[in-house]
Amino acid sequence: MSHPKFSIQHTHNTMKNPSSASSLIFLLLFVLFACLGISVADSNNVFDTCPTATDRIEFINGYHCKSPTLVTTSDFNSAKLTGPINSDDQFNLLVKIVTAADFPGLNTLGLSISRTDLGTDAIISPHSHPRATEMFFLNQGIVLAGFIDTRNQLFQTILKAGDVIVFPKGLLHFCLNSGYEPAISFSVYNSQNPGVVNINGAMFDPADSSHFIDKFLKRLKALSSQSNFKFNPNVTLPRYTSL
Repeated sequence: MSHPKFSIQHTHNTMKNPSSASSLIFLLLFVLFACLGISVADSNNVFDTCPTATDRIEFINGYHCKSPTLVTTSDFNSAKLTGPINSDDQFNLLVKIVTAADFPGLNTLGLSISRTDLGTDAIISPHSHPRATEMFFLNQGIVLAGFIDTRNQLFQTILKAGDVIVFPKGLLHFCLNSGYEPAISFSVYNSQNPGVVNINGAMFDPADSSHFIDKFLKRLKALSSQSNFKFNPNVTLPRYTSL
């Protein structure tokens, strides 16, 4: 009979001492949120490297790692972005994105890279990357590049060789060759699979694409004039692409 009596008395004392009850509730909430934070945080690598194991076919969020005994130097270098990209040049613009599927050393590092060859008058129509911020580095030529934020405010600039612009994650962005010669750029994404959402390709048939681009360029020129931004009169842009 002594145990029930002690329990009743202990409960009674706790109810009479609100500070003790509050401390207990605070402790429980702290443990709860600490566990929640651990469960949702990105996990760090437990190995130095994790090159992609291309012989595994299971569908997972990422790729399996190679056995450490099979890892070689070739896993960490790639020549896939060297020289002109061999592809259909219908739009005078070529884009090559390299991810961990093509470059094993990128696996688990949260990175991917691309090369873009912009012919004269070429344009990449507005698109976004839902899972990545893009760091755009211009290696050759002159390019007009910009993005639109969630307030529909336009940020744009003229890039010359050696210049860099960042396109924030998930925001619509674009670029066009504003010079008189081909332009070459390289981009780095802070995601192993950045993804692409293209308004032009998703909303319009190929036959209507030119109409969309014409409207986009007129709007771009209008916004440029309002912000005292000089739009290169050489840009005729008869060719474009949807990523």
